[in-house]
Amino acid sequence: MPRGPRLDAPSVLHHVMARGMERQHIFRDDGDRTDFVQRLAQLAEAQSVSVYAWALLPNHFHVLLRTGQQPLARSMRSLLTGYAGAFNRRYHRSGHLFQNRYKSIVCDEEGYLLELVRYLHLNPLRAGMVTDLESLAHYAYSGHGALVGTRAY
Repeated sequence: MPRGPRLDAPSVLHHVMARGMERQHIFRDDGDRTDFVQRLAQLAEAQSVSVYAWALLPNHFHVLLRTGQQPLARSMRSLLTGYAGAFNRRYHRSGHLFQNRYKSIVCDEEGYLLELVRYLHLNPLRAGMVTDLESLAHYAYSGHGALVGTRAY
């Protein structure tokens, strides 16, 4: 059965996520995470997207973003293809990095936005990457620190 088209229009809020092939790591070290964050920041600086929340875990990521005039598919292709190519070159590998295509869910801003921001930012804590809320506030690969004022992005 063919996949249905994605819902997309300018200014739509999306919860976007993707994970590694066979749940393998897509971020092996801080250099990988920094590369991904810089690519995401470039999309935001170009006003292709506005980023509201994000969290990177070893084998997947979550991003809450609002599309600009550029379609979501184009922004995500730029982000994921660029990152996967750099990752493959860095680790002398070939082939797909991400399992399937990214998943995006159009978000209801009224009832779901605050809960979704909490969910995304608590992912590193639930995954055991940080031990408590204080260390989460200083975790460099989530937007939580920016919201609580402990990190600048």
